[in-house]
Amino acid sequence: MSLLSVADDRRSNRLHRPDGRGALPCAMAGMSARASVWLGLSATWLALAAPAQAAGIYSCVDANGKRHTSDRPIAECLDREQRVLNKDGSQRQTLPPRMNAEERALAEERQRLQEQAQAAQKDAVRRDRNLMLRFPDEAAHNKAREAALDDLRRGVILSERRLQDLRDERQPLLAETEFYKGRRLPYKLKSKLEANDAQQQAQRDIIQNQNAETVRINALYDAELARLRRLWAGAAPGSVPPASDAVPARKR
Repeated sequence: MSLLSVADDRRSNRLHRPDGRGALPCAMAGMSARASVWLGLSATWLALAAPAQAAGIYSCVDANGKRHTSDRPIAECLDREQRVLNKDGSQRQTLPPRMNAEERALAEERQRLQEQAQAAQKDAVRRDRNLMLRFPDEAAHNKAREAALDDLRRGVILSERRLQDLRDERQPLLAETEFYKGRRLPYKLKSKLEANDAQQQAQRDIIQNQNAETVRINALYDAELARLRRLWAGAAPGSVPPASDAVPARKR
């Protein structure tokens, strides 16, 4: 037997000695595999147990005065509140009674109205804050009012001037009609008179609309000023009720 064969035999015997020192790597591999299986089974058990622990205990007293306890919602108490208890008996929550279609519709309508009221309150707060940012004092508000009215005043002045020009233009036309007393007016003259009348009426309508708009803007600024005075005095944004008198709508 060669020296090389003897060395291979010794190495082989050392790897398979009865005292186990040579089998250490194999044993560690076996332990690792068993640990993986055990961890997997533990995770599966915890996943299955979690819903049962989270379910809680349902308790209620039915219409006949009988107390019920269950691990799920109790059919005899669907029309009344049910308490959900923890394992230690402490109360976790209260389940409201189930509603029929009519009750559910009423509850949804109440919820809708409540949400509308909340949205309206938020809008009121935002508007009041913006109003105070625009007008930090009464002088700023008066300046804005005058600027809004200036355009209307200039418009009224222009319309009044135009109306006077039309009246002046009508005078020679009326003088010309004196030659046709008792006779039919020429078509051209009659057309000029009718056109002048229509233009005068248009200017009168413009003046009337501008005067009505002036009244509307003043009412708007009056209501706004009354609100601002309360806000400047310390009222919380959104707490001031709207003015009782509605501002007139703008004519078109």
